[in-house]
Amino acid sequence: MRANDEKIKKAFKQKTWNEIKIADSWQIFKVMAEFVEGFEKMASIGPCVSLFGSARTEPENRYYILAEEIAYKLTQSGYGVITGGGPGIMEAANRGAQRGDGISAGLNIKLPFEQGSNPYIDADKLITFKHFFVRKVMFQKYAQGFIVLPGGFGTFDEFFESATLIQTGKIGKFPIVLVGSEFWKGLVDWIEKVVQEEENNISPADMELLTVVDSAEEAVDVINKFYSKYLLSPNF
Repeated sequence: MRANDEKIKKAFKQKTWNEIKIADSWQIFKVMAEFVEGFEKMASIGPCVSLFGSARTEPENRYYILAEEIAYKLTQSGYGVITGGGPGIMEAANRGAQRGDGISAGLNIKLPFEQGSNPYIDADKLITFKHFFVRKVMFQKYAQGFIVLPGGFGTFDEFFESATLIQTGKIGKFPIVLVGSEFWKGLVDWIEKVVQEEENNISPADMELLTVVDSAEEAVDVINKFYSKYLLSPNF
């Protein structure tokens, strides 16, 4: 009887393992489908800047107001805007882009407790992803710059990934603008003093990837000045 039990357990484990392998194989096609949809919808988007920040920022918050103004000014300089498609800072940026009659793209993500897409995204430029890594590829591939406002873990993730990819030469150099010196000062000081100077884990040149500003005018000016010196190379 025990021998029979062991056979049943072994057969069950083998079946479960086979099901896992089949599920993993099909997962590849789901990921491919997300890439294909993203590439097709973003292929002709034109020059854009990605704006990042917290989904929890309320409309009366100063950073929400600032994000909307930055996005508006970007459209007046000929750029479209790409956001994560959700509420908060993302909504503000899409709202500003729409107010400026510019491209307003949203790369939304399915999450268990948040987030729905905001109403200021162009209908043909809203994509909802399941996988964070596919979504981040779209941010990197189709943006000519990053403007980062205060946010949480997701915002830090997007900020540090962009800095890492530029530092390692995996993508071309483009501006990374941190908006809100009061918010970012502690982090930037720590990176410079501890990570760079004390531990020598990055080079002084890596600090030049970051620019901290406090106004919409300054944020947009960083983008415009960069592309007055460097060719705006299409990656769209």
